[in-house]
Amino acid sequence: MISVSDSLVTNGLLAVACISLSNLLGYYQPKNETILFILVLTLMLALIITFASKFLLAMLFMDDKTYLSFLNLSLLIRFVILFVFIAWCALANILWYRLEEQSATQDRLLTAQNLSKEAELNKLRHQLQPHFLFNSLNSVYALTIVNPKEAGTMITKLAAFLRGTLKRDDEVWVAVSEEMEYIQLYLDIEKVRFSHRLNIQVEVEEDTMELYLPGTLLQPIVENAIKFGLYNTSSAITISMFVKVENNVLVVKVQNPYDPEMRATGGTGFGLSAIKRRLYLLFADETLLQTQATDDNFFITTLKIPQKNDKNYID
Repeated sequence: MISVSDSLVTNGLLAVACISLSNLLGYYQPKNETILFILVLTLMLALIITFASKFLLAMLFMDDKTYLSFLNLSLLIRFVILFVFIAWCALANILWYRLEEQSATQDRLLTAQNLSKEAELNKLRHQLQPHFLFNSLNSVYALTIVNPKEAGTMITKLAAFLRGTLKRDDEVWVAVSEEMEYIQLYLDIEKVRFSHRLNIQVEVEEDTMELYLPGTLLQPIVENAIKFGLYNTSSAITISMFVKVENNVLVVKVQNPYDPEMRATGGTGFGLSAIKRRLYLLFADETLLQTQATDDNFFITTLKIPQKNDKNYID
């Protein structure tokens, strides 16, 4: 009975001390001098439990002189054992709470990075639209003077294009079929602007229609092709677009003729650089947009979009 009572009293006080210590460290952890703090706290708790257990056990068995003698002789050993257990409890709790704090910090950092990435993506998407809108409005103004009927047609198509842009403004990913409808509206507007000078060839493989790509990504590529294809020439040109799938990767190629001896002026190169930035933010891959000038004076822009079940795809 004495040994059971001794064990219950000592271990009960030890359990209360460990629970109290765990709650204390849950609300307060020293940022500096952690080891010194643990050492002092552990020593205090070990001393308190040692003398509290001695007091309670002495009260329970005050008539047993043999046990009281044993109790006094074992105080140092009791103190050392209690100190080791409480120190272990303190270190385990500090490690646990530090890991929780680190995990929470990483979660906050990841959330902040995702919000920053989303904000930058939205900024890039919205920066592309005013450039096209200003060009279109200038063309409408010119058409109202020379061809009011064509100006009315262009305004109607421009309104449909902008309505579609606002409707899909919150969509990061769109189907190829939807994007091609969007691009077709854009090409119709450009056809009104440049009339017979601009010919369009579009070939879209049927099995790509249900694939996905980032919204409003193709328009600046096509705009760039039209701009540099028509620069400093009065003859008709053909802009070609090919859409296919290779190894579960959507591949879009836009081809336009160009004069290697002429360089367009006034451009900032924002369109393609913005696309590269968007692709890097979405896929962490800088090779998804590539450009190539061929020997027969064609400029080819190749866009590759990994699909959802591809290992490079990032949701």
